[in-house]
Amino acid sequence: MIKRINELKKMSLGPDIIGVAPASRFDKEDPIFKILPETRSVICLAYRVLRGTHRGIEEGTSYHHFTTMAIEVLDETVMPMMMLRCARIIEEEGYTALPQRRSQQIMQETDSTNPEMLYNKIYRGIWNEYQMDFEASAAKCGVGEIGMSGSLLTEDFGPLQRYCFVLTDAEIEPTEEFKPHICDGCGECAKACPGHAIHDGIKEPWQCAAYYAGANMSKNPFMSTHALPDREDRLEILKGEKQLTAEDARDVINNISYYPPIMHSYISSICGKACDRACYIHLEEKGVLKKRFKEKFRKREEWTLDVK
Repeated sequence: MIKRINELKKMSLGPDIIGVAPASRFDKEDPIFKILPETRSVICLAYRVLRGTHRGIEEGTSYHHFTTMAIEVLDETVMPMMMLRCARIIEEEGYTALPQRRSQQIMQETDSTNPEMLYNKIYRGIWNEYQMDFEASAAKCGVGEIGMSGSLLTEDFGPLQRYCFVLTDAEIEPTEEFKPHICDGCGECAKACPGHAIHDGIKEPWQCAAYYAGANMSKNPFMSTHALPDREDRLEILKGEKQLTAEDARDVINNISYYPPIMHSYISSICGKACDRACYIHLEEKGVLKKRFKEKFRKREEWTLDVK
């Protein structure tokens, strides 16, 4: 069966990386056993995020491509189709298969948010026990390791991939567990965040959400010069120097929306995951990524705008 599953990589729009973990790698209280109690194997299907989708934000010229092609199309179209194909292979062999995509609008925490989604479109504190930990599960499947910013890092693409899973009661030959060696703790991800949302390896979600949406005027060409006129801490916020509460973040997001959202309630990313880009640039410069390109990703000095 593993041979047929690996052949998915050869298909049109097939996954770039496939990893398989036996159920024994997961704690007995892990959500996978509540989702499918008979789980014996977890299959991770990972897709590269095209470098080209980052170019517009890197150059400050075009923004919708990243959210549309690197997030929405992968999560809503490409990966669901491939999960179904993988599940059909398994069920043709007489086993049960259950696809698991990231539930962007459902969160375990009641006081948190998902920066990729409109905060008022998220359902919080429900179905807690049925939500997989995507990053941890991908690492258990041997796909990669968790970096300092919390992103999954792989040997081919660094932090530039998205992934989904298939749970099954079939025992499938597992992938060897990944030995962490990619992240060197350089801190470039934290330095690059326009809102300084990463501290001691923890990403503060509300801070991340506000600056993901473009709260830092120096990195947002769409920001009105009259943004946040009623706030005394206006310049602190626009420079990324203010530590925002959840209430602050909601107010800021409500008042800096100058770029249209993408379908399915996805926020149009203005920072373009600056943490991931900085991580990728660092790993590329170190020469540790197996997937090589003709030119370096960062070709010139990083641009910035005046904050007024």
